[in-house]
Amino acid sequence: MDDIAKSLAQGYSKDEIPRKWRLLSGENNWEGLLDPLSIDLRRVIIHYGEMAQATYDAFDTEKASRFAGSSRYAKRDFFSKVGLNEGNPFKYSVTKFLYATSEIHVPDAFLIKPLSREAWRKESNWMGYVAVATDEGKAVLGRRDIVVAWRGTKQTLEWIVDFEFSLVSASDILGKANNPKVHNGWYSIYTSSDPRSPFSKKSARHQVLEEIRRLVDLYKNEEISITVTGHSLGAAIATLNAVDIAANAFNKPTDVVPNYPLLGYSDVGEELAIDSRKSKYLKSPGNVSSWHNLEVYLHCVAGTQGTHGGFKLMVNRDIALINKAIDALKDEYLVPASWWCPKNKGMVQQGDGSWKLMEHEDDDPDN
Repeated sequence: MDDIAKSLAQGYSKDEIPRKWRLLSGENNWEGLLDPLSIDLRRVIIHYGEMAQATYDAFDTEKASRFAGSSRYAKRDFFSKVGLNEGNPFKYSVTKFLYATSEIHVPDAFLIKPLSREAWRKESNWMGYVAVATDEGKAVLGRRDIVVAWRGTKQTLEWIVDFEFSLVSASDILGKANNPKVHNGWYSIYTSSDPRSPFSKKSARHQVLEEIRRLVDLYKNEEISITVTGHSLGAAIATLNAVDIAANAFNKPTDVVPNYPLLGYSDVGEELAIDSRKSKYLKSPGNVSSWHNLEVYLHCVAGTQGTHGGFKLMVNRDIALINKAIDALKDEYLVPASWWCPKNKGMVQQGDGSWKLMEHEDDDPDN
């Protein structure tokens, strides 16, 4: 019996996720689901991890491009372009792109500035998106899921020495109770605006909360969930955003005004321990790039057998994804390193034989 058949024999079926979605989303703090890792929770973690990975796959990091710092792909076919349509039962459509700026200095690893004099913007970067489950996706998920995905950085952690980690008050957005504090860098990216920019006239916070409010009101007669995801720096912004949504009741329709105190926050969620050294597919011992890579994390989620177990893939997830942006897969699997890139790095031959950088799709207005 192969690994996928075994996981089916252990009780996984396509009907479990819609039936148990509240438990899988942490209603009981994932009690009894983490070690060993539930097959359904594996699928859910990988699903939202892939939604975060899509922000990396779409982000234009080529400084020679006048669209550096933006999304290469438009909202209308975003998930198709990042490879999340084929073979994926969880169907969504992107409703809004999110942009950010910062009133304090942040490393180039996070906010990229194009070299071109004709740059689309120099003061703003694309930071992620809001998406909502389609009717088809809703049937598989068990509810109308609203996802917010925040972009982080794929680069290794040298940027950390230049980042502003001093704590500042977040009482303006989270209320004065308990005197909440947030790292200055995260807070600046989340709350800064720039009147010069058509993309960041409103802060990333304002953009995302406005869209969540619109979608919650639009689907107020349905069962909905709001899921916030991110990796690396994006995970920090995602955590701040999730607390903000709950603390200020943006997860409720405008005609429902709950009255409850803001609780203190320190630790977030429950820890899932994974060990990439146990995978037979990865080069050993790895390096700082693979230790920080989201695709490696998702591979480990697919195969972890718990704290005291080994490694066996329980979810049919292509190992080629490991080498999307790094060289971590063993050579015997014949997958080239860093294979995810635009054809010819976005250079397109023109009618007169010359070549021009044209890797950006024009986007439609927000819904």
